[in-house]
Order: sequence, then C-alpha cells, then structure tokens
Amino acid sequence: MPFRFSSSPCMGMSDDCEYLLVPNGHPPDRLANYMHQLISILPVMDQNRVLRLNMPMPKALVIRTAGTNCDVELCRAFTLAGADVELVHLDRLLAKPAQIADFDLVGFPGGFSYGDDIASGRIKAMHTREKLMPQLLESAQRGVPMIGICNGFQVMVQIGLLPGSKNQEPSVALTDNDHGRFIDQWVEMKPNADSNCIWTHRLAAFGDEILYPVAHGEGRLVTKDSAVLESLKANNQIALQYATDINGSVEGIAGICDPTGRIFGLMPHPERALDWNRHPFWTRLDAQTKKSQPPGLRIFTSAVEAVARQTV
Repeated sequence: MPFRFSSSPCMGMSDDCEYLLVPNGHPPDRLANYMHQLISILPVMDQNRVLRLNMPMPKALVIRTAGTNCDVELCRAFTLAGADVELVHLDRLLAKPAQIADFDLVGFPGGFSYGDDIASGRIKAMHTREKLMPQLLESAQRGVPMIGICNGFQVMVQIGLLPGSKNQEPSVALTDNDHGRFIDQWVEMKPNADSNCIWTHRLAAFGDEILYPVAHGEGRLVTKDSAVLESLKANNQIALQYATDINGSVEGIAGICDPTGRIFGLMPHPERALDWNRHPFWTRLDAQTKKSQPPGLRIFTSAVEAVARQTV
C-alpha cells in the first residue's frame, strides 16, 4: 500500500522541514476513519504539493500488558502520524518473538504494568529482557525507531535499550521523585537542538509552547556514575529536558535517546498532546499556531517520516 506525504504552508509548515503522511490504498472504511481523525487536527491540505512513494505504509507495534493504560493513545499517535498500528499483548510476543521482525516502529506505552509490583516496570522488563531482547536488538540494528513513554521508558532503561551500551547493562535508572509525591501536571519542555534524536529534532520551532503532561511518582532520572552522565552530554543523547525542576532528575533530563538517535524514552506523555485543544491554554493560542501540527503529534510524524525515508 503506497502512501503519500505533502508539505503545506497553509498548515504552518515550510517546504523542507515538515511532512504530513497520508496513506493511499486503504480499504475505504479504514481510509475514511483515518481521514476523519486527520481532519480533526489538520483541516486543510495542499493537494498541489504531494510526493508519492512506492513503499509500504510503515507498521508500528505497540506492546501492551496488564496495567498499561496509555496504549490506545499511543496507537492513535502512530495512526495520525501515518503508520499502520497493531496493538499486541506481551504474552503473544513472548509466545512468538519472531513477529517483532514484521514491524517498522515499536512503542512501549505508559501506565502501571503489572501494577508496578516490585518496582515501576520491573516485571514487564524482566519478561522482555528474558524472551524478546534478541529480536529487539535485531530490530535496532536494522534501524527500527523505538519509543518508550513513562512506564515504557522505565522498561527500556531496565532492559538496556537505553542509553544504549554495547552490553545492554543498565546504566541509568528512573527512581522516586525527590519530593516523594506523584505529580500530574503539564510541564514546559526544552528540546536539545543538537541531539540527533529523530523523534525530537523538529520540536525547537515550537519555542515555549511545548508543554507535555507528566504523571509519575518514579520519574527522577539518575545515572550510575558521573562518567555515564558525561557520556550522555558529550553524545547529545539528552534529547529533552524540563524547563524547571519538577522531580530532581539530573540535568533536568526528561528524555534520552541512544547514540543512533532512533531509540528514545521520555517520562512526559506526548501521546496525550496530539490535539491543540488538549493544550492547557489552547484558547489563548493564535490561529496560525492552531493550524500547525501539535508538539505531541510532531514527535510521531518525525519518526514515521524517518522510516519512510529509509532505503534499507
């Protein structure tokens, strides 16, 4: 199923920096559903600026399990970004790990997997590391973008996908907030313009309008030692920071990527910020801003576009 994507100045996008992915070849009911969701956030399309690619629509895998509660939002994010999404229970993957090879993107959603018994994300991480690591590493080697949000980020650091050491030994952790409280609020973000993270590299244009909701009690990022922190800084793997200190994370880190920039984890929830009317002061935003792509959705379209541009 080929798909098309266009760049439209009427959506606040410049010719060379942003694309809207629109799949072709869907069955009519699926295409209608896709367009219904798309029109809700991007009402205008420039039909004169379309580039067609003879390549399949990217397939995204979202891994759910008992206690995940943001999987539907993550599926919607990938769908609006132009991917074909499959929501798969972890048990199905454990029974047949080879199916991971069928996907072009992988998402670890937020929530409280297995009730966060023992520690946040620990049981899901244990199952994943024990049975799925060879397949996930193979996917990483062929350039599959992966994202872990909140609980998914906690899983990714425990299994060693982040920050991406050669032996997959955990070198960062997400632990109790320094104030000891669960926080649930919208927070201003600072993207690192020098990072090669494919998920965040187009966020800088939003300025101080990048606000994402956070909802965690164990979101304080710490490193095993100062050498790990210096490595993250030197390699520009700190992709996203909090504008103000909300939980005591070292260097205000909200999200990190691996050295390739394709594997990304963050504590904030961009999948809850896919529409401007979710923004905490959206009624005060100017009309031009509300015609542009929301900063939550921008993360996912950037990754889907990166997959579309792959030649391998």
